[in-house]
Order: sequence, then C-alpha cells, then structure tokens
Amino acid sequence: MLRKLVLLAVVAGLVGFAAFWFVTRPATVSASALAAHQPNLENGKLMFYAGGCASCHATEGQNDKLKLGGGHPLHSPFGTFYAPNISPDPKAGIGAWTEQHFVNAMLKGTTPNGSHYFPAFPFTSYRMMPIADVRDLFAFMKTLPPVQDASKSHDVPFPFSLRLPLGGWKLLFFDDTAFKPDPTKSAQWNRGAYLVNGPGHCAECHSPRNLLGGIVSGQRFAGGPNPEGKGWVPNITQAGLKDWAEDEIEYLLETGTTPSGDTVGSNMGPVIRNTSQLSKEDRAAMAVYLKSLPPVEGPKRPGK
Repeated sequence: MLRKLVLLAVVAGLVGFAAFWFVTRPATVSASALAAHQPNLENGKLMFYAGGCASCHATEGQNDKLKLGGGHPLHSPFGTFYAPNISPDPKAGIGAWTEQHFVNAMLKGTTPNGSHYFPAFPFTSYRMMPIADVRDLFAFMKTLPPVQDASKSHDVPFPFSLRLPLGGWKLLFFDDTAFKPDPTKSAQWNRGAYLVNGPGHCAECHSPRNLLGGIVSGQRFAGGPNPEGKGWVPNITQAGLKDWAEDEIEYLLETGTTPSGDTVGSNMGPVIRNTSQLSKEDRAAMAVYLKSLPPVEGPKRPGK
C-alpha cells in the first residue's frame, strides 16, 4: 500500500511538473510573423533612444554610448544583474543572432537558446512594441561598432538563479500583447502612451513592486523605492505632477531641468540623455500622456 502511495505521489508530481512546464514554457514569435521587411534605420535609431538601450548596455567606464559592451550592474533584492554585451560582435555580442532571436527576446522575454530572460531586462514593457519597430531597432543596432568584451555573469544566488520558475513569474505578471491605440484619444496622446509604456518603459522604475518583483498594477507610475535599492523614484501620476504644465514636462525630457530650476540626477540623468535625442513632437506627446494620468498615491517615503 505504501509503495502504491509513493508511486502515485511520484506520478502526480511528474504530471504536475509537465503541466507547469507546458503552461509556462518560453514563448516565441513564429517565423511566419516575420514577412519581408525593409528596415527603416531612422525609426530604428528613434527606438534605440526611446528604449534607453545605452543607459544599461553602454560599456562601463567609457564615454561612447554607442559601444554596447554592457557591464552596468542592476541591483535588486534577488541579486545583481549585469547588462550584457548587445553590440554586433558575433562572439561577445548579438552579431550572430537572427532577427527572430531579437524579436523573441524583446517581445517574449525568450533567449536564443529557448530559456526565459530574467525580468531585469524590461521585456515586460518592450512587448508593447510592434514587430516592425523591433525589426528596425535590430537593423540600426547592427550598424553600431562591435565590442569584444565578454558579458559579465549575473551575481544571483540560488534559487533566484533558476530560469525555469520564471515561467511562473511570467504567468503572473507578464502580458505579452502589443500596444493598442485608444480610439477615443488623440493621435498625440496615443503616441505618448506608446512611447511611455512601450520602448520608454517608464513604469519599470516609476512603479512599486511586490515581494515577487512584479509591478503593483494599482500603483503603476506612483513611484516608490528605487528598484536598485538606493533612493526614491518620484510619482509621475497627477499626484506628483499636478503642478507641472505639459511644456514643463517636455522641457524636462529635453534638458533634465525641473520647473524650479533644479537638475535631475541619479538614474534619471541617462534617461534624459536618451529622451533629449527624440523629436520635440515625441517629447510633447509623452508629456501629454503623462499629464493625463489620474492621481495615484504610491508608497509613503520614509521620513515624509
């Protein structure tokens, strides 16, 4: 009887594991979704700056932000992740990747070898990008200089270093649908919504997270502790920006200067280096969208 119970438990465990794997297996974009495409390098360059690729992936310790050798540390409660080399180098970077590999990474959070990416890589926001924008970005990145620096291994302890359970994390927190324009809003508002939520991935830093590292959906954009562990990220809903005009938000995205004359610092500095490269029209669209966000109270800042 005991042997039968043990056998049943083993079978139940195997069935449960198989079901978990099936439901949470890494997703991919089919080759049929990648029809013939003429890359638009100007749009790819725009997506590069809107996505802030250089902020994390530029080689540490040098000033050329187009040398994407990686190495920037991203500290988290789960360990330290290091941004990889995404230059076109065929060995150290992504030069040997196919277009499908890149699309799967950006839209599905799936690596070329078919495993899950850690969500320190903001595929949770990039997934809103249309495939055409992702393909243009890939084409632009292939024009950048190759860097031969090997990617640094993540410093993430067990069990957080395991990738298989990330399928469960995705099941809880990852919606892989593309951005859908709101037909009741203006074209400018929709452009801003796309840039802020998609390539700009503003919510990744400007939202509090739960114990599993997922964004608290009811407090999206409401600020909170810096995900990297130091400092506080401001609320960018109308609870935080109620006194800001749209043109003041656009000016901040261009210059890093606040209405009071202060200059943003910390992690926002590299963001401004990127948004300053966007057109005035795109920055204005982002400002229109941000100004439309209803007020949401975020976590209370210690000492406030």
